[in-house]
Amino acid sequence: MCKTISTLVLLVLLLSACASPATPANTPEQITPTSANPIPTDIIQPTEAETAAVAVPAARFSLSSPAFKDGDEMAEKYTYKMGGQCDGENYSPALTWAGAPAETQSFAITLVDPDGGNWVHWVQFNIPADVASLPETIAGPEIGVKGRNDFYSPGYGGPCPPGGTHHYVFTLYALDTTLELEEGATLKAVLAAMEGHILAETQLTGLRTR
Repeated sequence: MCKTISTLVLLVLLLSACASPATPANTPEQITPTSANPIPTDIIQPTEAETAAVAVPAARFSLSSPAFKDGDEMAEKYTYKMGGQCDGENYSPALTWAGAPAETQSFAITLVDPDGGNWVHWVQFNIPADVASLPETIAGPEIGVKGRNDFYSPGYGGPCPPGGTHHYVFTLYALDTTLELEEGATLKAVLAAMEGHILAETQLTGLRTR
């Protein structure tokens, strides 16, 4: 009888030694996703709108012309006609723009020669918000309201440098209003009326050398 009990005790000890160690109580259970137990995706995947907002940044407000690139020479046809100095046709160059703020109510454009004492060559304002280009036209197109240039005429008066290279800076303004000004308003008056209403602005520069 004693021999039988000893044999049983020895067998129990051998079985205990061969058993796998127990999983610690604090070890988290590993979950393997299956078709019956998938990991939810609706709370970790971005929506299409969120993806589009990240992938497509807002367009930059920009101004360009098919007549010349920024920093390039402007052709003779765009210059002012002045005996002995310039012999152009006074065409305003075609302009196009993109990326205007959604709140835009009107546009204004100016053309100034900083090398000529900030001579004003063009002032035009109250260009409708749905317009995104201006055609090539003598003295500027009849779109919006023409201000007065320093040749004392309305609209566009082209470059006419007395000598050297001059930079002609076109500035386009996107405004949150229309201006309560009459045709023939000066640049000074237009700039004062625009104060506090400029949503964005962009520039394009053309050159003339004589």
